[in-house]
Amino acid sequence: MLEFLRNKKVMVVVAHPDDELLGLGASIHKLIREFNVKTHLVILGEGITSRSKNRDLNLWKKELKIHRQNIKKASKIIGYQNTKSFDFPDNRFDIVPLLDIIKVIEEEKNIFNPDVIFTHHGGDLNIDHQKTYEAVLTAFRPLKGETGKAIITFETPSSTEWRFNSVSLNFKPNFFISFSEKDLKTKMKGMESYDYEKRIFPHPRSSQALKIKAQSWGITIGEEYAEAFSIIRLIG
Repeated sequence: MLEFLRNKKVMVVVAHPDDELLGLGASIHKLIREFNVKTHLVILGEGITSRSKNRDLNLWKKELKIHRQNIKKASKIIGYQNTKSFDFPDNRFDIVPLLDIIKVIEEEKNIFNPDVIFTHHGGDLNIDHQKTYEAVLTAFRPLKGETGKAIITFETPSSTEWRFNSVSLNFKPNFFISFSEKDLKTKMKGMESYDYEKRIFPHPRSSQALKIKAQSWGITIGEEYAEAFSIIRLIG
């Protein structure tokens, strides 16, 4: 099944620094290592200023600098070949015109010309994840000449599962990528690079929780470890 990804150009579009690890860090590491995919990571939001009442970039200047350094470190660990980050307001994507987000994604699309796009599940609790999903679908409309033939969504621990049982918005995976312990440990190491995002167990963003999640999806498909995805569009 993974053969359709071999040698492909894969664009990963996420809302926040660390989402690229939480959702598909181990799978991307495997695809780079074993399937020769070329990757372009797009991180739309700055990912930190929502921790204060009002958005004040000067208040978080030090932390934002460290965050940007963490992005580079984590990307290098996973093996992302290209990474581009932007400064849309953390957890406030709903106050940004959707067109502004779409234009950024379209520009990166035109530069990279991806075959496959990975992004957030549209039913996530996090508003930034929802808006990212909507923007990706719009930026990659199935028009003549469009290079993106597949759009695949992933879950993001500490967001997707917190929606609970809202029926139509639940994450319903139909595609799984199994991987080795090496891939899992690389994902966990990458997550440890994020000073302001990593947590201690039992938080979903802790290393132990990420391993349990990988084991749980692995059990679902009869493998040791796996990450789960939902194919939104696949054009043959």
